[in-house]
Amino acid sequence: MDVIVRPTPSLQGEIGALSSKNYTTRYLLTAALAEGQSTIYYPAHSEDSDAMRRCITDLGAVLEEDDEKIVITGFGSHPQAVKELNVGNAGAVLRFLMGIASLCPDVTFVNTYPDSLGKRPHDDLIDALGQLGVKVDHREGKLPIRIQGGQAKGGKIQVSGSVSSQYLSALLFLTPLLEEDSEIEVLHDLKSKVVIGQTLEVLQEAGIIIHASDDYMSFRVPGQQSYQPRTYTVQGDYPGSAAVLAAAAVTNSDVTIHRLKEQSKQGERAIVDVLRMMEVPLTHENDTVVVKGNGRLKAIEFDGDAATDAVLAMVAAAVFAEGTSRFYNVENLRYKECDRITDYLNELSKAGARVEERQAEIIVHGRPEGVEGGVEINAHFDHRVIMALTVVGLRAQKPLVIKDAHHVAKSYPQYFDHLTTLGASVEWVK
Repeated sequence: MDVIVRPTPSLQGEIGALSSKNYTTRYLLTAALAEGQSTIYYPAHSEDSDAMRRCITDLGAVLEEDDEKIVITGFGSHPQAVKELNVGNAGAVLRFLMGIASLCPDVTFVNTYPDSLGKRPHDDLIDALGQLGVKVDHREGKLPIRIQGGQAKGGKIQVSGSVSSQYLSALLFLTPLLEEDSEIEVLHDLKSKVVIGQTLEVLQEAGIIIHASDDYMSFRVPGQQSYQPRTYTVQGDYPGSAAVLAAAAVTNSDVTIHRLKEQSKQGERAIVDVLRMMEVPLTHENDTVVVKGNGRLKAIEFDGDAATDAVLAMVAAAVFAEGTSRFYNVENLRYKECDRITDYLNELSKAGARVEERQAEIIVHGRPEGVEGGVEINAHFDHRVIMALTVVGLRAQKPLVIKDAHHVAKSYPQYFDHLTTLGASVEWVK
C-alpha cells in the first residue's frame, strides 16, 4: 500500500515510544538459548522481532504471550533439527541465527525477499563460521544459505567488521556454547560499535561471561557456558522515535515521547543531541523527551557511525536547516535493506531537497523555505527510508506519495498511527 503525506504545519500530543527492536530480538534469542523459562516485558512487535519469534519457535522454543509480556521456555544449547528457516526481510535475525544454526545438522535459510535481503552480502560471517569448522553453501555470499553444522569448534576466529557489526554479534551469541574457549579478532574497522555494546549488555544479563578489549576489536570467550533464564524489560526504541522527533523538529510542535531512557546504550539516542545542536527547543528528563519545535533548524556536521539507524531521520531534518549539513562515516548505510545513501538521496532530490553523496558521506544544502513535493517517490521497501521521507512530506509544499509504505511494519507498525495521533495528515491508498 502507498501513503499520501500532506503538508502539516503543526504537531501536538503525547505518545509512548515503541519498544526497542534491537533489544527485543536479542532478548528473544537469549531466552531461547536458556534452559527454563524467561519472561520479557514489553517486547516489540514488528516484522523483524516477529521473524525471531517464528524462527526460535521452529528451533524448539515454546512461547506464550499476552499484551504485556512473553514467556519463553528455551531449548538451551540444543535447538531441534529443522530443514528450513524463513527470516523474512530481517538481516540481523538472519545473521544471529546463522551462528545458532551451526549447532544444527542441516538448515537452509530461504530467500523470500530477493529484491532486498536477498541482495545483501554475508561473506564475512560465512568466512568466520568456516573457521569454526562449519560448512556453508551459498550463492556469492547471499541467500539462500545452507548451513551444515553440529560439529562447530571454538578456537581462534577472525571476522571483518567493516560491513556490519552483526557478524560479530552472531559469533558472540554462539561461541559461549562451544566446548572450547574462543578468541575473536576483529579485522579492519568495526562499524556500529555501540550496537556491540548492546549485545554484550544483553549477554551479561543472560549470565554469559565475555572478556572484551576496550576498543571491541578482540574478545576472549570461555566455552561450555550456559544461558540462564531471566526476566527482561525492553526499553523504548530510539531508531523509530528518531523519525517522530525529526517530524516534531521541522514543524511547529509540542510533542512528548515517553519511555526513552536517558542513559540508554542505543547509539541512536544521539538524535536528541543532534536536534539540540540544530537548536531545536527540547528537554529530556525522566525518560521523556518534549519537543517544542518552531520549524527553524541550524546545519550541523555529525559522525553517523554510532547512530546508524537514526541518520536518515537526521538528514530529513537537515533538509530544512539553515546552511549545509554533513553526515560522515556512514558507508555502512549502503549495505542495508537498500543503499540508504544513493537510493534515499535520489528520492529526496525528487521531492526538491538539495543533497549530494560521497562514498561515506551525505551532504545536505538546507532549504528553510521548504521543498516542492508533489511527486511520487519510491522508498525501496526500506522501513527507515519510508519514515524519513514522511518527515520531508510534512514540510513539503505539495503532498508526497510514498510507494509501498506498508513496509514500515518491519520495525514500526504503528508509525503512521502515531503520526496521525499527533495531527499529521497521512492517508493510506491502494
